[in-house]
Amino acid sequence: MSTTSTAPGAEGYAARLAEVRRRVDASTTDPASIRIVAVTKGFGPEAVRWALDAGLTDVGENYADELVGKAAVLVGAGAGPPAPAPGTDTGRTPVAATPVWHYLGAVQRNKVARLAPLVAWWQGVRRLEEGHAIARRRPGATVLVQLDVSGLPGRGGCPPDRVPELVEGLRDEDLQVAGLMAVGPPGPPEAARPGFALLSSLADSLELPVRSMGMSDDLEVALSEGSTMLRIGRALFGERPVRAD
Repeated sequence: MSTTSTAPGAEGYAARLAEVRRRVDASTTDPASIRIVAVTKGFGPEAVRWALDAGLTDVGENYADELVGKAAVLVGAGAGPPAPAPGTDTGRTPVAATPVWHYLGAVQRNKVARLAPLVAWWQGVRRLEEGHAIARRRPGATVLVQLDVSGLPGRGGCPPDRVPELVEGLRDEDLQVAGLMAVGPPGPPEAARPGFALLSSLADSLELPVRSMGMSDDLEVALSEGSTMLRIGRALFGERPVRAD
């Protein structure tokens, strides 16, 4: 199987990152507080290197095999060991070339053992069983609960009325529940506003500081509803590579 990539290259990436930051600056009064996660799903390790070289150290992956493979290549190339835990950098200031890995995909318990030594942020925890698997392999790990804001089949997430129970259960597993995460519904960006507002309201009620919501198309809406963390793929790297047999 071959892939055809539309990745922009290092210079193109820098220009795209500057544009994303311009959009962030225009959408919030405190842009330095916004954490940008570069989502490199479908691209090779060079995409992670572009992000690191530009000072954007938070890197998100949806698939376990991609994350593990890229981490191995980067360590072999001298990018340093994987970050042991989430730091306090916002991604706005260059730091050591070590990625802070965010796992964005569905948590499959049979893959947690491979991911646990690498992942600093487990985004998308939907069930207590997933938290239990993470806690066994990475006690004290930082997790975000994925909130279902669309109600659409296949979108995933915990129903809003069950979020408080799940947060309490994950804390009982000795996990650090840092906040909530959501994927906006398909369609125009404004369609995401009600769900993002709900996420912020729930996070406030549970005293959770991190609100991971907003991607390439709807980041302005997310920021206006209180997002603290953006997950950006296409706006940084272009369309994902096309796979062909």
